[in-house]
Amino acid sequence: MSEVKLTAETRTEFGKGAARRIRRDNKVPGVLYGHGSDPLHLTLPGHELLLALRTPNVLIALDVDGKTNELAIPKSVQRDPIKGFLEHVDLQLVQRGETVSVEIYVQTEGELAPGGNLLEHVLNALPVEAEATHIPESVTVSVEGLEAGASILAKDIPLPAGTKLAVEEDTVVLQVLAAQAEEAPAEGEGEGDEAAEA
Repeated sequence: MSEVKLTAETRTEFGKGAARRIRRDNKVPGVLYGHGSDPLHLTLPGHELLLALRTPNVLIALDVDGKTNELAIPKSVQRDPIKGFLEHVDLQLVQRGETVSVEIYVQTEGELAPGGNLLEHVLNALPVEAEATHIPESVTVSVEGLEAGASILAKDIPLPAGTKLAVEEDTVVLQVLAAQAEEAPAEGEGEGDEAAEA
């Protein structure tokens, strides 16, 4: 779990025009909320924030106006759909020792059994609860030798110490599909054609 320090300024201007001006200065508008406090509207450094957000569930140490130091995790990030730059970020206030609900990426290692089978990620990210300063970035699970029909459940995924599942244990996370499954849409189209003729 990495911690990144960022300097933020409180902002008093709101609306699209103000947000555009902030982004023109290579900064990003954001909101910090949590713990029953009023939302705090911030301006964050664009490049440094972009680098920080490359780490999943990054812990951000915010220096707000040089007066207060807050810990936060990103909860919602809006990007420009075409250019990809950051448009807005929502940050959740956290405290050391506090348990938070987050999603962690599920990575796989190993090769499926021979036969052209396909691995389907039913869940790309696994909902878990972890201590705010010890959130794992991802978990890795082996799919070595799995055959068609096999599945990996949430309870089968090894979690780091102090991390608990936030979904039912029998939730399917990964499953292996037989290679023939690709032909299914073609059969479905044929049925649709017959229905149209009838």
